[in-house]
Amino acid sequence: MSTQPLVLIADDEPRITKLVSLALSAEGFRVVTASGGEDALRKAEEVRPDIVLLDIVMPDIDGIEVMRQLRERRSVPVILLTAKGSTSDKAKGLDLGADDYVAKPFDLDELAARVRAVLRRALGVAPGGGIVSFDDVEIDLERRMVSRGGELVQLSRTEWLLLQHLATNAGKVVLHTELLTKVWGPEYRDDLQYLRVWVSRVRRKLGARPGESGRIKTFQGIGYLLDAESGRTDIVGDGSRDGRRDGAHRGDE
Repeated sequence: MSTQPLVLIADDEPRITKLVSLALSAEGFRVVTASGGEDALRKAEEVRPDIVLLDIVMPDIDGIEVMRQLRERRSVPVILLTAKGSTSDKAKGLDLGADDYVAKPFDLDELAARVRAVLRRALGVAPGGGIVSFDDVEIDLERRMVSRGGELVQLSRTEWLLLQHLATNAGKVVLHTELLTKVWGPEYRDDLQYLRVWVSRVRRKLGARPGESGRIKTFQGIGYLLDAESGRTDIVGDGSRDGRRDGAHRGDE
């Protein structure tokens, strides 16, 4: 039996599925294609892929809904294929736990690199021991669980890996490049805007209000620090002194 990762590609444009299939096959992946959302759900049940690439816009069931149904059945990494202007779709997809998104038209080498990076994350990283706690938040590094106010916090795989790396290094500044490389892979080491988006998401999950950094402090041009000791949760070093900046944009730099 082959040990190469199995990729399921779902897109209603045959030329896209053929092109991506050829490119990923050349990179050593096994590939199965689906012509739409219903077909993708059926194929996913049959072949149990290691990762799924989903076009968001499909005529029968859109990629967002396909991902939601996949998540109900089993945990499988998902990369969304999106149109360049679909910011709201990207945000919705990430909220539902997508591991990555790639905008069309995409570079095939970059797509293959992102598939490899997501698969590396899906394998997990060595868990650290102990519990990091502050305010009403508890991060259990051994059990890979986060609770706030006694309630479990739902995190995507990527959100957990980012928080895990910050919590393992609580009280220390973790460089942008280190976070990008450790969590996403070396292909992402310079993608600061991508990192800002994910940091903003984790901040909200930990209870930070819009425009505030909460416990994840920003060090401009350097990196981020999870402050598990200080009693203050105001913004540090990101220039948000007027308090008017939105946490999903400049406030999470």
